[in-house]
Amino acid sequence: MANIHTGGCHCGHLRYQFSGPLHDIAHCHCSICRRVSGGIVTTWITVPASAFQWTKGTPAQYESSSTGVRNFCPNCGAQLTFMNPLSPESIDVTIATFDHPELAPAERHIWTDSRLPWLHLDEHLPGEAEETL
Repeated sequence: MANIHTGGCHCGHLRYQFSGPLHDIAHCHCSICRRVSGGIVTTWITVPASAFQWTKGTPAQYESSSTGVRNFCPNCGAQLTFMNPLSPESIDVTIATFDHPELAPAERHIWTDSRLPWLHLDEHLPGEAEETL
């Protein structure tokens, strides 16, 4: 049986789970992630959409760009997922909302052209100027 991973928002209104290995994990440095999260970087895991399910609550959605829809908690505002209509077979989940984020270290950086010049985080990891689908 595949590994089951769980998580949720700060207030507990939303819960999710997905099955599968913890890989394809990236620190995103884009300005959109910074502004919607309030953080200087957002770390994501990409999982098959068919392996992901909401187990509690219904998220609110925000179309942050023509290629991005973000799901967040309507109560506490926590951002949990990102969906790109160009890749409907996958969904990105924020590592920070995992029940056990310590199990999911980043493997790469994306959108490094937008990286804040004073941020030094996991510099040994490879990076991409943008993100490749």
